Amino acid sequence: MEELKRQWLPRVLTGGLVGVALLLAFVYLFDAMPWMSHSWHFRNPFIVLGGWLLHGWGYPAAPAANLCLCFLMGAEAGVATLPFADSGRELVARSLAHFAVMSATVGLWAAVNFGVRELPFFLIPLTLVYALVWLGRWVGWYAEVAAIREKLGLAPGPSLFHWKETLPYVGFAFLLCDVLPLALGIFEVPGIPVLVGILLPYLLLPVGGFMSGLSLGRRHGFCPLYPLACGLFYVPVVFLLMNSSALFHCGIVLCAALAGNLAGAARHHTREKRGEE
Repeated sequence: MEELKRQWLPRVLTGGLVGVALLLAFVYLFDAMPWMSHSWHFRNPFIVLGGWLLHGWGYPAAPAANLCLCFLMGAEAGVATLPFADSGRELVARSLAHFAVMSATVGLWAAVNFGVRELPFFLIPLTLVYALVWLGRWVGWYAEVAAIREKLGLAPGPSLFHWKETLPYVGFAFLLCDVLPLALGIFEVPGIPVLVGILLPYLLLPVGGFMSGLSLGRRHGFCPLYPLACGLFYVPVVFLLMNSSALFHCGIVLCAALAGNLAGAARHHTREKRGEE
């Protein structure tokens, strides 16, 4: 009970309140979007949110259902900031249980607002996010084991251009630069490339490339093959979902991964220097 009060409850409440706040912000911005004109009309937020709470989007139960479900999603995301377990099997079981609960909550929220037919539009990206997180954790553990073996004298020195050290990250690069774009392309609205044309190249790819490059650099130093792999993996996606005019997107993810790797390599070099001293 003491652990529940000290660790779980603050994260549940914080995450839930953040989820509700994001919902209310979305409702207000949705009202202000220029659907019928080219000008934003920012009305009094209390009037907008009050009207939504009273009438909803079509039926009165929608606001209450949305508030409850968004609080639950936020609370579940907040709980995910805690380590699930120390042992392997227990960690896998609890992580899968968290994925199942989150999928049920997201699925119910999507069904309430958009209908059952739209469930894949929300559940497939959610599954990809979990896959990326799991793969990232696996890569981190693999690197830690390799570092322990190296300290014990059980592993050889770094390979040329750190190609062996880069291999565990190649799967993450493939998911980020090929599987994720193709999955988003399935749900893209024809003529309005918001997911593939805006969200992917200007948010998901830079953030994913930078953070994965940073993780690799912090563990193994400068690994030039990883940014190159990110850029090359994205080339087929450009021609499958867009055209040659979007080839600069490859440069975006390459530069993001390179910047993250250089920052991580600097951190790695600093730690090694301190260790020698």
